[in-house]
Amino acid sequence: MLTKEFKNRRSFLGTISAMTAAALGSSRTSAKPLKEQAKLTGFGASGDIYAELGVKPVINAQATMTWLSGSLMPPEVEAVMAQASKHFVSIPDLQIAAGERIAKMLKLDDQHTALVTCGAAAALQSGLAGILTGDNEQFIRQLPDLTGMKSEVIIQKSHRYAFDHQLRATGVKFVEIETRDELHKAVNEKTAMMHFANWLNPDGQIKVDEWAKLAKQYNLPCFNDAAADVPPISHLWDYTNMGYDLVTFSGGKAMRGPQCAGLLIGRKELIRYANLNTSPNEDVLGRASKVGKEEIVGMVKALEIFLEADHDALAQEWTERLQFISRKITCVPGVQTSFYEPEIANHFPTMRVTWDQQHVPMSAKEVGKALWDGEPAIAIASTEAGLEITSFLLKPGEERIVAERLTAVLQRRS
Repeated sequence: MLTKEFKNRRSFLGTISAMTAAALGSSRTSAKPLKEQAKLTGFGASGDIYAELGVKPVINAQATMTWLSGSLMPPEVEAVMAQASKHFVSIPDLQIAAGERIAKMLKLDDQHTALVTCGAAAALQSGLAGILTGDNEQFIRQLPDLTGMKSEVIIQKSHRYAFDHQLRATGVKFVEIETRDELHKAVNEKTAMMHFANWLNPDGQIKVDEWAKLAKQYNLPCFNDAAADVPPISHLWDYTNMGYDLVTFSGGKAMRGPQCAGLLIGRKELIRYANLNTSPNEDVLGRASKVGKEEIVGMVKALEIFLEADHDALAQEWTERLQFISRKITCVPGVQTSFYEPEIANHFPTMRVTWDQQHVPMSAKEVGKALWDGEPAIAIASTEAGLEITSFLLKPGEERIVAERLTAVLQRRS
């Protein structure tokens, strides 16, 4: 039997009761600003918490990497998160309301909604868990024991990647295929889902649109991990419109929401099942993937700002920053730059920096290390082809610092 607590939480996912609505209405009338805190003492009093901890801040000219703490939130996101932190609220109610607001912003039909998750990786796990268990309490509690459930996920061999660990944690077995004929042979009564890693679209024989069509042909749920695949903003609904039952995006990357937030977008029934398999429910696989009220409202606000932004103007601004850096560093003999935008994932203006080894006898890795070890520390991607620089994460004026430091490093060995 369901515990009383589990029953109550589960009921939240179907509807918000009149009693809760009344309570929420009451809390709105009493939700007055709290008294300002006293002047900060102790940790943080210096205004430089990282210096107090002995950790160096980094100028991010690389990308929205999780290990580099994702992105930087706009002040408006910080503001609504601060508002959220001052009051108690039912997390299940808040999740439903936030999901409906997100679906409305994305102009999804009434068969779809969203769930704010603890990042895109958490969305992968809870989304698949929901597909496996439905609303069956026994199944929810026994994961990753799949007794009585479907147990296989079909994936293209070229789409195996680090984050499929979150899917494997549910207990499923991956069935790797490469061709349409192999897919046809792989589908059986044990098949739970077909999974697609969006950034690996060029590598597989079956492309993103066809994968969704084939899933519908076999009457199987299909999931698209599009974590870093915005902009363009249309991708927030393109894959759902293609027929994907669940799609996930990182919240702390291009959308500049909280680092520990993500979006799971999909069919209402599957979102409800996913919600049953994650926090705040207890004795569920996703209990550890807790997302707080601050992250939930912060994600809603970040998405609002992202949808309203002038992305063409931003891209132009980012390009101009790169061009400024290019003009400075190409004064070093043998240094060249070129510009491009990745077709999939982290779709931002990017500058590649290369040089003649006779003029600059350093590898890209050595240059990148020199920048990281310097003051201030600068993160730049080092590849076999050279350095890859983005500017959309730079704060105003940091492009000058990057240009000066990179020029100095290149000149020192030229």
